[in-house]
Amino acid sequence: MASRNFYIQLILRVIFMTLTALGLAFSVVEGWYFTSGFCLLLLLAQVYGLITFINSTNRKIAYFFDAIKNEDFTLRFPEGVTIKSFKELNQSLNRVNGLIQEVHLQLQIREQYYQEILKQASIGIMTYNEKGHILFANPTLEKLLDYTPLNHIKQLMQVDENLYHVFKNFKPFERKLFQLANEREQTQLALKSTPLTLDGQSLLLVVVQDIHKELDEKETESWVRLIRVLTHEIMNTITPIASISDSIIKYYRNNGKITPLEELEESQIRNTLKGLEVIKEQGGDLMDFVQSYRSLLHVPDPNKSIVKGKDLLEKIEVLMSARLHEGTPEFKVQCHPETLEFFIDEKQISQVLINLAKNALQSVGDIEEGRVIMVAGTDTNGNKYIDVMDNGPGITPEVMDEIFVPFFTTKSEGTGIGLSLSKRVMQLHGGTIQVRSVPNQDTVFRLTFA
Repeated sequence: MASRNFYIQLILRVIFMTLTALGLAFSVVEGWYFTSGFCLLLLLAQVYGLITFINSTNRKIAYFFDAIKNEDFTLRFPEGVTIKSFKELNQSLNRVNGLIQEVHLQLQIREQYYQEILKQASIGIMTYNEKGHILFANPTLEKLLDYTPLNHIKQLMQVDENLYHVFKNFKPFERKLFQLANEREQTQLALKSTPLTLDGQSLLLVVVQDIHKELDEKETESWVRLIRVLTHEIMNTITPIASISDSIIKYYRNNGKITPLEELEESQIRNTLKGLEVIKEQGGDLMDFVQSYRSLLHVPDPNKSIVKGKDLLEKIEVLMSARLHEGTPEFKVQCHPETLEFFIDEKQISQVLINLAKNALQSVGDIEEGRVIMVAGTDTNGNKYIDVMDNGPGITPEVMDEIFVPFFTTKSEGTGIGLSLSKRVMQLHGGTIQVRSVPNQDTVFRLTFA
């Protein structure tokens, strides 16, 4: 905001320089060498003064930005100058300097606040660059690893060599479990990485959590569920056996004495045979139940090979189509991209998909326009997956926590180990099986492969 005073001073300086230049030229023509020298020095002084006068604004702005860069907020520009434009400029610079200083203080307060949150967090947090230099590690992480201070991931070799290799080879968005053992205890660590970019530098943020307690709770909860189901199934089998056995014993023992053969009636013998047949049948059911349990425990290690996703889904489609008739639910498969490949045991995964597809078709059997869709693809993290989706009645929240428990079933038929076997197969493949359900809208079982 230049004022009239600034322009007047500028015009006057130019006029004086012009007059001095004319005087210099005239002195040279007339041969007045002393005067010529004086005019030349005066002209140079005037040029220097003009340049200084014009550049004073640039110097102030340069000083201002240098001070901001160095976080020096003590710089103040004089506001009592005679030139109005310079006065307004100085006031503006001082005002901006104050605002920046206030923002800087607020950022420092927030940074201290966030630093304190990270220090007090119940999970370990570490940030390191591509060269392995650790930029930040909170006290929780140092306590988990029992090592301080942490400056480079190579120091982790002194904690556990395998842990160092985990951090060294960590990929963005990767999740890993690591069991850290020392002389006193064993700690189960869950690690998750997230990429960051700070000041053009690629960093990796790793969150480390001790899940030993959670695993113990989950393990206990799983045992309780399994024992509850096992008790229910065994009692259903044993109760009629005990009841029938007691009835048969009463035929052959009276008041603590064995009943003589001549006192036995033909109906008692027939009932005895019928009872023994029921006992045999119940015993056979119990043997089948135990055999199902053994099959769950003895799933063979997968014999993996590269399988084209499109071919795998088309085989499942052919098998399921043979079960469908006119008017039955729709069954479709999709593979995106069509060149998608899986490194799996084809037989085991096919059995899992067949089991999920059968369950889905049964759930939409009585629904108008029922449909089951099987989709293979890649998620945002680059993991390959296969979804089995249906628009059936869905799974209620009460049942959701039980569906993967061995022998749990809501059907009148079946052993209730299909989903348990499916989960075991996915574990052996290093993957997961998850379910999401909105009752009466859609249900999705997702197989995710590492």
